[in-house]
Formats: sequence, structure tokens, C-alpha cells
Amino acid sequence: MKKKNNIINMQASNKSIVGRTLFLMAVFGIVAFIVLAIRLYKVQIIDHELYESNAVEQQVRDTTVTANRGSIYDRNMNTLAMSATVSTVYISPAELIQYGEEDMKAMISSRLSEILGVDYDSIMKKWDDTASWYKTVAVKIEADLADQVRDLKNEYDLKSVHIVPDTKRYYPNGSLASQIIGFVGVDNNGLEGIEAVYDSYLQGVNGRIVRVATEKGVDLLYTGYENYYDASDGNSLVLTVDDRVQHYLEKNLAQAIEDYQIQDGAMGIVMDVKTGAILGMTSLPNYDLNNYLTVNEDTLAKIEAQNLSDEDYDTAVYNALLKQWRNRIISDSYEPGSTFKIITLAMGLEEGVISENDTFTCNGSVMVKGRTTPIHCWKHSGHGQQTLAEAAQHSCNPAFVNIALRVGAERFYDYVEAFGFFDHTGVDLYGEGNSIWWTPEVFEDSNNHSQLAAAAFGQTFTITPLQLITAVSAVANGGYLMKPYIVSKVIDSDGNVVENREPTVVRQVISEEASKRACAILETVVGAPGGSGKNAYVAGFRVAGKTGTSTDTTIEAATGEKKYMVSFIGFAPADDPEIAVLVILDNPSKESGLSASGGTMAAPVVGNIMYDVLPYLGVEPDLGVDGESGVYEVKVPNVKTYSVEEAKKSMESLGFNVKVVGSGATVTDQAPMANVSIAPNSTVVIYAGEDKPTKTVEVETLNGMSYRQAKAVLEQDGLFIRCVGVAPSEALTIVVASQSISPGSEVAYGSVVQVTLIDNDSSIMESAG
Repeated sequence: MKKKNNIINMQASNKSIVGRTLFLMAVFGIVAFIVLAIRLYKVQIIDHELYESNAVEQQVRDTTVTANRGSIYDRNMNTLAMSATVSTVYISPAELIQYGEEDMKAMISSRLSEILGVDYDSIMKKWDDTASWYKTVAVKIEADLADQVRDLKNEYDLKSVHIVPDTKRYYPNGSLASQIIGFVGVDNNGLEGIEAVYDSYLQGVNGRIVRVATEKGVDLLYTGYENYYDASDGNSLVLTVDDRVQHYLEKNLAQAIEDYQIQDGAMGIVMDVKTGAILGMTSLPNYDLNNYLTVNEDTLAKIEAQNLSDEDYDTAVYNALLKQWRNRIISDSYEPGSTFKIITLAMGLEEGVISENDTFTCNGSVMVKGRTTPIHCWKHSGHGQQTLAEAAQHSCNPAFVNIALRVGAERFYDYVEAFGFFDHTGVDLYGEGNSIWWTPEVFEDSNNHSQLAAAAFGQTFTITPLQLITAVSAVANGGYLMKPYIVSKVIDSDGNVVENREPTVVRQVISEEASKRACAILETVVGAPGGSGKNAYVAGFRVAGKTGTSTDTTIEAATGEKKYMVSFIGFAPADDPEIAVLVILDNPSKESGLSASGGTMAAPVVGNIMYDVLPYLGVEPDLGVDGESGVYEVKVPNVKTYSVEEAKKSMESLGFNVKVVGSGATVTDQAPMANVSIAPNSTVVIYAGEDKPTKTVEVETLNGMSYRQAKAVLEQDGLFIRCVGVAPSEALTIVVASQSISPGSEVAYGSVVQVTLIDNDSSIMESAG
């Protein structure tokens, strides 16, 4: 009985255990289901996009279709920057394994190294990452190299070597307008200049090719699935820059650096005074846009001549790169010197405190309140009594101090602000610098006029060259301060205009009447016999302007040596100005043989730029304007087959002297050839039966010679002279400042050498101030 009861109790106990077990299993099952449900919810709902994306990445292969970067054009639609198709070469270590090409690894690396100029060991190292499908070997290679790689690939049916299309930026004009245009990096993103500022316009949007692939990334053929998403090419830019104007600007600045042995570079800008459009702008030395990481050849030669340590050499090269990329016209500030007298003159005329009938007496210096020493004129002996126009011609410091005092410190400061010297101009380029001025409290101190007096002739403050030419353009154009700009239009890949940039008037600073009066006075600075800007004269054109010569006080304080910056700003035609030109030459050498002044060095450069640019822009010469020069050049007629007597009469009627070589009755040849222009009173040669020499002639150094000497030297060598600049004269102060053909060059007998003549009379050319 007892045994039976035990059995019953065991059965009851077992039932209880089973029940509890089933209960616990149910509970755990429910909990597990809830956890699973939560996990499924997270995977399928919350992380759906993540897993879907991962699945797509495993199942498809995505290839980028590179968009073409937009082009950059000058204002006449000449190409300044463009993109072209090139290739990028990469290897696939994973495919090397997959397709059994391991035995060819060394051969492939060797051949690619030979073709592409890439280090063999670096290619071999790339193969080590066997999980990788993409290891770049070379980017943006030209078609001839890509063809050689393609031949290698086809020769061995290589699956682990790939060539894909890419784009590369080209600059067809090399260094032309380099600081304006800028450059792109290897990823085609703009890094400098217009390329950087308008990067978002130029870039475009890359396209894609999407194909089905295995989990190892191998394309699955014949699936019928392939999506192609077109690339959207970038927009193109049309600049205000004219490539011919830019060329003339750079050519003449480069010549000035050579002629005057400029140590620290040259800057120049050409602006449309009526619109603010920049037609040309540069800082020299510049650089080749296609090799922007290469230092300018002349600069590199100077660095290498210093015998620097490796570390110092690398530092010097790095700093040289930064300097040549820098657009000093917009970034650097400097003391403008006497070019600022244009602004002081305009203030005085607008305020009515001066007139053309006023006279100013210069005794060589002037005292002003707050100074213990006098302010000197550059001409320490003084200019004596002079009219307003003569004070401008003489660049007389005491006269302009007088004008500033009449205007008054508060109004002077107001005009400085109105002319835009306290603000950025807003030009569409990065890196615009700031001016440095005295605070109003210091400048307007009634007990100290020293800052006002110095500011009258452009000292004790700094401005950017762009600020100066923008303000002077306002003086020239009727009084309107314009916002300078570089980009005139944005166009799409079909040539449709997306954006059109119009000239922007910032404000009117002076009246049209004051503008006209200022222009007339400034024209005499160039056109009058005693004008300090006479070396900017261009025969047949009415040029106005002002010289400037200043010193770098920081360097002078540190070294005790004077470093000059000589400049000239001019505009033409003076009676209806169209363009303004500013040239700054930084640190001319004492070895140049000429005085370091804006009138001696910078003025003729501006004159030469005007000589090139004005006719090109279609500005008609004013035939009533001879100045003191008369005719500078005469075209040589064709007298071949004439009788000797007829030929002599024809030449002599044009003012030429004639030399006859040979005893024949008929002209068989002539020197120079017909239709070239040479200086009047030149001696031409006609050949009567004798052969004209076919030899070449070495051009001699003419710089520093008087006009008479240079003409005689050239004619003795069988060469001829043509002149620009001031009028040819027998005066010993009329000297050659520049020659179109470098000394030592070999040219054909009878060639013409163009020289720039200047008046080197130190009594009219201002020194620093």
C-alpha cells in the first residue's frame, strides 16, 4: 500500500515538473520571440536602408563617369582654360589572384614602371593588398602613354590592369594671366584664382554606370541589367580679360624688368574706366599654369645661386611658389606716393577750394602744425611760383599739402572713404588685401596736421593697387566709383547664358565737371614739356596720368638701404577716357643707369602699353594732337625697279637721307624693306646693281645711349631705328630706356629695332614722393 502511494506521489511530482517545464519553455519561447521580433523590426524597419545599401553594394559594380569641367574664355571667346580626356591606370590585386596572373606580377610592374615613369617598388607594394580591387598607378596620363598601357594589356590579355577615362585641365597659353585664372588640383577642384572662386560653377556633376556583379565584384554578363546616369558638364565662364591686352601688359612689364633690372617683380593692371571691367592684370614673375608646382625659371636660378642647405632650399622654393601664385595687384598694399595726388586734386576741385587760376609757391619745403621738421619737396631747391596745372606737372609736395589743408582733415577723410579706400573693392577673386589708414581721431587732430599733409602726397598709409586704379577710374569717368569685376558671363555647355554680370556703380564721388577739370590738368602732366609724366606720351593720343615714387620704410628702417617702388598710372583718351593703366616696378637696381623714379621708369612702360593697346581696342588717334613730337615714324616706300633718281626723290620727299650702293641706273633692292616704319631723317640704302648683304648682325646694347648715338650705331651696323616714347631729339637728356631686340641677338641685315625714348632730365623727374 505504501509502495502504491509512493508511485502516486511520484506521478504527481512528475506532472508538476512537466508543467513547470512547459511553463518555463513557453515563457522563454515568448521572450525569445519578442527579442527576435525586436531584432527583425530593427533589421527590416529601422536599418532597412543600411542593409539594402549593403546588399546593393555587394550585388552591383558602380563606375564613375567624370563630368567635364567648364572652360574659361577671354572676352572674345578665346580659350584660356579647358578640359580634355585623359586616362587613369589602376591595378587590381584581387583580380591578379582570381585570374591566376601572380606569375606576371613582376613583369607587369616592370613594364608599367617603364611606360609611366612610376617607381617599380611602389607598384610591387600595391599588389600586396590582395583584397583590393583598385590601386592607382598613374592619373591623368596622355593618350600616347595610355595606348602603350593598352597594348601591354592586350598583349598578355591582362585582367588585373585597367585603364579608365578621366579629364585633365589644360591652359593653352601657359603663363598668360596665371594669377587671374589659377589652377586645379589632381581631383579637378579649383585651388587658386577664378578656378577656385567659381569652382561650383565649373565642376559639373559626375555620372555613374551601375552593373550587376558577384560578391567578389566581378561583372555578371548577360543579366540585362545596366543603368547609365549621364554626367552633367560644368558651366563655362567668359571673362572681362582680353588675351591680347593681357599679352601686351605682360610683354611690356617683362621688358621693364630686364631694362631696369627690377629686383622684386612688377605689377600691372588695365581697367575699363567706365565699367570697372579688368582687361588685363598680372604680377611678375608669374608661372606656367600647366606646371603650377614648378618655380619660375629666373626665380629658381636665383635660389640655386645662393648655395643653400637642403632645408633652406626647400623653404626658399616653397616661398617662391607662394609668391608667384600671389596676385599682388589685389593682395598687397603699398604706399602709392604721388599717384595719390590725383585723388587730392579731385577733392580740391570738387570742394571748390582750388581753381585753375590759383598759384602756389614752392620754396622746397613746408611746415605744418604738429611737425618739428619741414616736409620737403622732392626738388629741394623748390619750384617757385606755379599754377595748379604746373604744380601737378611738377608733382610738387608743398602745393598738394596746401590743397589738403584747404580741403580740411575731416572732409579729406570723407573723400578717402567715398573713393573706396577703407573697403574691399568686391572684385570676384579671393585674397583681396586691406588698406592701412590712421584712425579718424589721429588724422583729424586739429593740433597735428602731419598725417593730413603726408596723405596729400600718398605717404604714411597703404592701399592696394586695385583700390588705386578703381579710384582713379572714378576721377576719369565722370566721378563714378565702379565695382571691378573679372567674370562677365556664365554659360552652360550648350552656350546658353546662365548668368550675365553687368557693371555696378558703387556711388558717385565727384561731379562730372570736377572730373573733366581733373582730366584736363592731368593731361598736361604727360603732354607739357615740363611734365614729370612726359615719358608716358604716345604720339597721336591724349594721355593723362601721374607719376609715383615711394620707399619701403620697413626695409629702410631694418637695413638702412632705400628700396624704391616706382609707379605710374595713366588713362586715355584724356578727353573721353576708356582705359586706365597702372604699372608698379618693385625695387629697380642702382646698376640700371637711370634714376629710380616713376617718371623715368614706370611712365614709359605705361606709354608702351598704351601704344599697343589703344589701337588694338579701336581707339582712333587724334590727328590734331602732336604735342612736342610731330611725326615719330615714316613708312618706307617700295622703290624697287625705280630709276635711281626717281627713288632718291621719293625717299627724300619723306625726309629720308639716301645712300646709293652700285652704279646701275635702276634700283634692284633696298634697305630697309618696303612698308616698314622707321624714324624720320634715317639714312635708307638703295642698291643699284649691287646685291644687298644677306648676313646677320648682332644687336648692340642701346640702353642709356642718346637718341643720336643709338641711331648712328644701328645705321653703322646696317640696322634701323623706330621710336616710341618722347620725341626723338638731339638733346643729350633724350636717351634710350628700352629696346625691342635684346643685346647680343642675331638679326637679318636691314632689320628695324624699336627703342623707347625717355627724357632723363633730373630737374623734372620727381624722386621719392
